[in-house]
Amino acid sequence: MVGAAIAYGLARAGARVRVLDEGDTAFRAARGNFGLTWVQTKGLGNQPYFELTRNSVDGWADFASDLHEASGVDLAFRRNGGLIICVGEEEAEKRKRFIGNFKQQAGHDNYDCDFIDRNALQDLFPNAELGPEVTGASFSPMDGHVNPLFLLRAMSDGLQKYKGSFHAGHAVQEIRKTGNGFEVNTGSQIFSAEKVVIAAGLGTGHLAQMIGLDVPVRPQRGQILVTDRTEPVFPYPMSGLRQTDEGTVMIGATREDVGFDTGTTVTGYAGMTRRAVATFPMLAQLRLVRGWGALRVLTPDGGPVYVESEACPGAFVATCHSGVTLAAMHAKLLPRWVLEDRKPTELQTFGPERFHVQPAA
Repeated sequence: MVGAAIAYGLARAGARVRVLDEGDTAFRAARGNFGLTWVQTKGLGNQPYFELTRNSVDGWADFASDLHEASGVDLAFRRNGGLIICVGEEEAEKRKRFIGNFKQQAGHDNYDCDFIDRNALQDLFPNAELGPEVTGASFSPMDGHVNPLFLLRAMSDGLQKYKGSFHAGHAVQEIRKTGNGFEVNTGSQIFSAEKVVIAAGLGTGHLAQMIGLDVPVRPQRGQILVTDRTEPVFPYPMSGLRQTDEGTVMIGATREDVGFDTGTTVTGYAGMTRRAVATFPMLAQLRLVRGWGALRVLTPDGGPVYVESEACPGAFVATCHSGVTLAAMHAKLLPRWVLEDRKPTELQTFGPERFHVQPAA
């Protein structure tokens, strides 16, 4: 998602772009994507990250329109608000404190999110009764959702419309600085380019070392379940629960530090389904048809990294957890930086040096 958005934006800006992709054996974070364009939980304690996220989602409607025009693909993007539903009083009080702290940080006018009680929440779901333990939810009109498979396809088709090229099955083995650019060796072929952007998910740390950068990333497993299609009953996306435009219901997602294990567990599935049924008991009547595990890409503080190598000018790294949410920004700001050699103000605080600051004695 990250690399595709940057490549699309570069090609749309007129650059000659070649995408090298390892192939389906790679640990793709996109496999576990929930399709949310999400703001309300991003950036407490990190105001620049909140602003980056909010501005990206503010630009998502135009981004989706541009992609539709370039590819003919309707992304099913909807920005009608998003919910985090609370089960029990303890969760409700914790969510209220979170909202209060965020409003204090960002300013009440900038952080558009409020807690709604059970009755107001039930009014949003006239065709699905809440479970008896549901106490309310946070609701933010800043949030929305999209079909992530259509998004990926649209960015690929858009890239090729603007004369970019895509090369699957090319796992990069070496990146070498040359006199006027770079050579990228994939074992079977050597590619030359004036500039290089590394946006390789969990492979980013290894590849970044080839251009003199230390960019720490780690995996976190998330398991997801999908039900049969059903009539539209959930008009709003929720954290951990979303009805797709095709009618299926996505249930997720676990947060497990298990290394590079993409497997699934009965324990993980049981926890997700128990929570889902406690929220909306009618879900117990639906049949589960698919389940899988995928790996998120996380930095030590959960924020993104955007950096150009000092040792190899012209080589860039971009990595983040929120590939769909930030796609509009990646397609707009990153190309400007790469092509104009001027890092946008919005990205200044997201270098990897923040992970290597020595604590005061």
